[in-house]
Amino acid sequence: MRRRRLAAGGAVLPLLRRQRREREAGSARDPPGAGAGIVPGSPGSGLRRERAPAAALRAPPAARAVVMKHKDLVSCVGWTTADELYSCSDDHQILKWNPVTSETTRVVKLPDDVYPLDLHWFPRGIGGKKQSQAESFVLTSSDGKFHLISKLGRVEKSVEAHCGAVLAGRWNYEGTALVTVGEDGQVKIWSKSGMLRSTLAQQGSPVYSVSWAPDSDKVLYTSGKQLIIKPLQPNAKVLQWKAHDGLILKTDWNSVNDLILSAGEDCRYKVWDTFGRALYNSQPQEFPITAIAWALDGQMFAVGAFNTLRLCDKTGWSYALEKPNTGSIFAISWSMDGTQLAGACGNGQVIFAHVLEQHWEWKNFIITLIKRRTMKVHNVINDAVDLLEFRDRVIKASLNFGFLVVSTSLQCYVFSTKNWNTPLIFDLKEGTVSLILQAERHFLLVDGGGLYLYSYEGRLISSPKYPGMRTDILNAQTVSLSNDTLAVKDKADEKVIYIFEALSGKPLGDGKPLTHKTEIVEIALDQKGLTSERKIAFIDKNRDLFITSVKRFGKEQKIVKIGTMVQSLAWNDTSNILCGIQDSKFTVWYYPNTVYVDKDLLPKTLYEKDASEFSKTSELVSFVGNHITIRRADGSLLHLHISPYPAILHGYTSASRWEDGLRLCRFVQDQTLWACLAAMAVANKDMTTAEIAYAAIGEIDKVQYINSIKDLPSKESRLAHMLLFSGNSQEAETLLLQSGLVYQAIQVNIHLYNWERALELAVKHRTHVDTVLAFRQKFLQDFGKKETNPRFLQYAQGLEVDWNKIKAKIEMEIAKERERAAASAAVRSSVTVQQ
Repeated sequence: MRRRRLAAGGAVLPLLRRQRREREAGSARDPPGAGAGIVPGSPGSGLRRERAPAAALRAPPAARAVVMKHKDLVSCVGWTTADELYSCSDDHQILKWNPVTSETTRVVKLPDDVYPLDLHWFPRGIGGKKQSQAESFVLTSSDGKFHLISKLGRVEKSVEAHCGAVLAGRWNYEGTALVTVGEDGQVKIWSKSGMLRSTLAQQGSPVYSVSWAPDSDKVLYTSGKQLIIKPLQPNAKVLQWKAHDGLILKTDWNSVNDLILSAGEDCRYKVWDTFGRALYNSQPQEFPITAIAWALDGQMFAVGAFNTLRLCDKTGWSYALEKPNTGSIFAISWSMDGTQLAGACGNGQVIFAHVLEQHWEWKNFIITLIKRRTMKVHNVINDAVDLLEFRDRVIKASLNFGFLVVSTSLQCYVFSTKNWNTPLIFDLKEGTVSLILQAERHFLLVDGGGLYLYSYEGRLISSPKYPGMRTDILNAQTVSLSNDTLAVKDKADEKVIYIFEALSGKPLGDGKPLTHKTEIVEIALDQKGLTSERKIAFIDKNRDLFITSVKRFGKEQKIVKIGTMVQSLAWNDTSNILCGIQDSKFTVWYYPNTVYVDKDLLPKTLYEKDASEFSKTSELVSFVGNHITIRRADGSLLHLHISPYPAILHGYTSASRWEDGLRLCRFVQDQTLWACLAAMAVANKDMTTAEIAYAAIGEIDKVQYINSIKDLPSKESRLAHMLLFSGNSQEAETLLLQSGLVYQAIQVNIHLYNWERALELAVKHRTHVDTVLAFRQKFLQDFGKKETNPRFLQYAQGLEVDWNKIKAKIEMEIAKERERAAASAAVRSSVTVQQ
């Protein structure tokens, strides 16, 4: 569970409490690079009041510098690093702010006819490759131009772009193209050097805001009350829908969660998916919404209006509301690490805010980020409290499997829940960690440079890579980790999942990725069991839930659907139990592997509960032990408990304690538990336990078939018929042929009415052709039909069917099998005696 609030940097205080500073004659100095027009106050000149960048991080008195400010409304802001912000104002100045040292420097004074409207920094790079142009930004202005400006303030190029003001400009994620929109209603695409590539759209009303799609192949822009998604391809379908009752002022499209934000003069803000379906619609606010922006990781967004700053979860509900005296907030920019944001204010101030009071829970521990560099650990069992202090600000944290992993801007800390005093600390290659995932034996760090798998001792285990890797768009739904496997959903082709060995970082099995027929939305690996039995569950675009094995060598792996209209899923941390929220019910699959053992038995291994108390966009937060936590769309948490017995049964069967499993089922007397035991016994080839379990749930036909399997003479035949029992006819046939039991392989195909395959085997091995023809004739006679298959007609010519001969041959085959089984048993016993 996570709960957040906004606070002034470094302390639990109301958002950006106004800090007042006096600038006395002789004691204040201009900051480096301060320009003309900012003069220290003379004796007796009184006080100048400004909003400080961070209330709790003020410079020491001896080193205090003059804090510059804008004299007119601030129109746009943008972060270069996590500690450096540029702001532009109608006073024609571009200022650089450092929230840590509270220093402000003037970068450049623009010409008097240039009124800046929007600012966007060139992307720093994709997949760890730094862009050559990364130290520059685009600035759009009211004179119809956009300007490419270096970090030092040099205007590299000014381009005439629109008739009237250029209202917004955005680089795409790769930095290969720039989109601008203006008062003339045009949407234009430019090269990174400022050359016009195309005019994407032209309409009668001004376009106030624009955003790129995550894969940079579509553009989202406003048109009055409408939102429009237009692909760059000329003849592709355009998506357009009415989003607000008033003029839409701002939009944002997140690259990680692929969700869209919009805000307008109807005083509402809304969350949309890429099909134009409303996921959240806010209540009317007091004032029009003038700014809205996603945090880079897509977990939160911020909303700005007149004297209002609100922090919201990605599903729309509000974490915190602050009422700073700022006037309208015209633009919001999140820092790259997602720990702080800045707002461009109508009264000439720049507001800085920090996200605090995030919560992480696991079993009996609650951990809270109380300051930017301090965490509080609360053990609810004995009420013990520990404070964890860090050298740098906390960026990401994860608590699971008995370990707390914390990433700061420079280092990674690993705490054991048994000892909070001596963490393991190691330095990070890239400062901004965007995701931490944990498994029982190791954890994964995702940053701008790649994927890094570490042991809890701090040793780098592996760094998996795949073609076209983009780590900036990975999240907990698209990456999954278990003790031996790492799975990553591809962004270039969303039907593909790359699967790696955790210890080596190499692709698993034959090296080919797992491919599904439709786009995949969410993936999850099970956490327990053998590597050879590792399963991955995933939800596709149609909200269908599938499960498949990750071990694949050459053959196409069977992907089986086990649920429909599934919104969210989670595996248990101690046993391979899966839970999910379906359309109208909450479902637990106590033994999902049942689909590979006895598909008809799957409905009997489920636990279902009415989900009417959940909303449609509820999300599974955790599944620890038999405790499930669900977050509803309004932000409230629901806690559910399921039966502890299936997890105990998983423990017994994984240790082959079948007697204990039977004793547990007899004690509980629950049909679901018996069904789970039956499937587990068949999966582990324990026919005695399977027979008892199937009898307990009234599956008499299966009990009879299991009895017939037990009567088969050879071990190979028994194994083949157990494979047949699970529906794996191809594998059963292969096993029999490899064991030299050709007749039995032919007989299996006859029983399955797979006549052509039976004849093919008989002809290939030159045996029992007459047997196949005889059974085929009897089958046709029983149904009153005539032979029409040319192959059977060909081999039936001149061949008389003699049932006595055929029965004698069959009895001889069975006798040979018995003799062979007895001989192999004798060999095994003699080997045992000699040992």
